[in-house]
Amino acid sequence: MRPRRRVPAGERGAAARRGARMARRRAGAWPTAVLLLAAALAGCAPPVPVKPPPPPPTLAELMRRPAERALVEGIRHYDEGQYVQAEAHLRRALATGLADGRDRASAHKLLAFITCTSDRLDDCAAQFAAAQAADPQFQLSRSESGHPVWGPVYRRTLKP
Repeated sequence: MRPRRRVPAGERGAAARRGARMARRRAGAWPTAVLLLAAALAGCAPPVPVKPPPPPPTLAELMRRPAERALVEGIRHYDEGQYVQAEAHLRRALATGLADGRDRASAHKLLAFITCTSDRLDDCAAQFAAAQAADPQFQLSRSESGHPVWGPVYRRTLKP
């Protein structure tokens, strides 16, 4: 505790008035401080929990979907050089309704490669345009876009 200052007798009335004035000021500041503290704490309330997104489907679940199964088969046939079978599976995957835009873009890209190499350049350009429509972020890798057959069609179709 602080030692009290002794107030001379002539100043006691003024000191008392000053003390009363200070007490009134402190009393008026108290509700304001409480309101400010409450407002500040209201902004710090914990956020309402957001429901996490569902986990991605497993490969087994994807293979039960006809479109995704056809896409996987189309990719397998493409990788094995069986382009007629690959084209049939990829077209079936698109017709059956692939759910993800990136999957649709992949199917269209492989169809573009197949149609370009079989000299169906109009269909090739249409497949590149469809890939772009399915996934706006779609673009070929540097090595793919430099291919002598489909590279020029790709660049001509998807000019920036």
